[in-house]
Amino acid sequence: MPYARNRRRTQRSDLRPARGCRQDVSVTLEYVRGVPIVKAYGQEGVAIEGVRRAYRNSKTVNLNIEKGYIPFYCLHAIALHAASVGIVATAAVFAINGAITVPIFLMLAVFSFIIFGQIEQVHINIHMLEMLDKAMDKLDDIKHAEPLASEGKDITLTHFDIEMQGVIFSYDSRTVLNDVSFSIPQHTTTAVVGASGSGKTTLCNQIARFYDADEGIITVGGVDVRDMTSDSLLTNISMVFQRVYLFHDSVRNNIRFGNPDASDADIERVAKAAKCHDFIAALPEGYDTIIGEGGSSLSGGEKQRISIARAMLKDAPIVILDEATASIDPENEHLIQQALSALTQDRTVIVIAHRLSTIEHADQILVMDSGRIAQRGTHQQLLAQEDIYRRFVDIRSQAEGWRIG
Repeated sequence: MPYARNRRRTQRSDLRPARGCRQDVSVTLEYVRGVPIVKAYGQEGVAIEGVRRAYRNSKTVNLNIEKGYIPFYCLHAIALHAASVGIVATAAVFAINGAITVPIFLMLAVFSFIIFGQIEQVHINIHMLEMLDKAMDKLDDIKHAEPLASEGKDITLTHFDIEMQGVIFSYDSRTVLNDVSFSIPQHTTTAVVGASGSGKTTLCNQIARFYDADEGIITVGGVDVRDMTSDSLLTNISMVFQRVYLFHDSVRNNIRFGNPDASDADIERVAKAAKCHDFIAALPEGYDTIIGEGGSSLSGGEKQRISIARAMLKDAPIVILDEATASIDPENEHLIQQALSALTQDRTVIVIAHRLSTIEHADQILVMDSGRIAQRGTHQQLLAQEDIYRRFVDIRSQAEGWRIG
């Protein structure tokens, strides 16, 4: 066992250069993507310093790698070349003394350098294989990592209420959810509100079992999510995220991602329901138009409506909306709201939102504060209380009525 621990330490140490290289790339990409902001604020010098620092760190890392390799390589190369010279010198003595003929001497001289030259290449390749071996060890660790739901079963749910009981969850040492308990009857809408960092998104991720809770129980349809496989759980859940990601593929295939067996007629039906059929039809090749990676060729509202169509095509009984309307422009907001209404009809809905129009008609509202549920109730019930929700509504009302003077 001590050997195994030491081996793991060695692997972590040897992989530090790889992490340095990744940081190098990420810093460069961050700088390139932020060039418009850098130029707008005239901070080229400040911004490029971070890139230079990353390159200096990368240089130091690579020099340390070479310092660890070159001394051994030099000793090995000197030994090989000395052996070649020794063979040639010995053969020359034999040739002078008549022990071997001149052609044999020449053959030994040539072969000695050829043979040892090949051995030198083998040594170089062994060094490369050692580096690859460390990377492969890391990949093996990932490959053999135990799935989160490895012990779960494929369970078919018959109802779709959701309940949390005393859930505690931490990232490293920071507690994000602290003794969270609530219940959501099926076919109702629950809004989750609170300040940034209060645990709203983490709460939804717990329901989808992206992470396991440290303590407490989460049930969907009366079944503990830890007793289900991820596939059987997520079959019942559609999620629409604030940051929409679309694949570098056709619009049709991006929508079909919600249900790979869907027909073209089904895709067009949900596109119309999600209010995106018209702009898709206006694209150069309609539904077969290839969109850029991440949906870079579409506006934010268009991407959001495609993601809603994708969720509608999945037709899951539970819908989680994570700030789905947070960054939508006013011109598209009514279309998004119509699409969301179609998506959430007759389903169990959890919506994280800041817009009053999205949350005021919810069947219940959960107010998060520092990882706890500070308040719960309907919009009118919470307004009657002088607490967090009342202040939240006042602030949102002032913000929505804000104008440039």
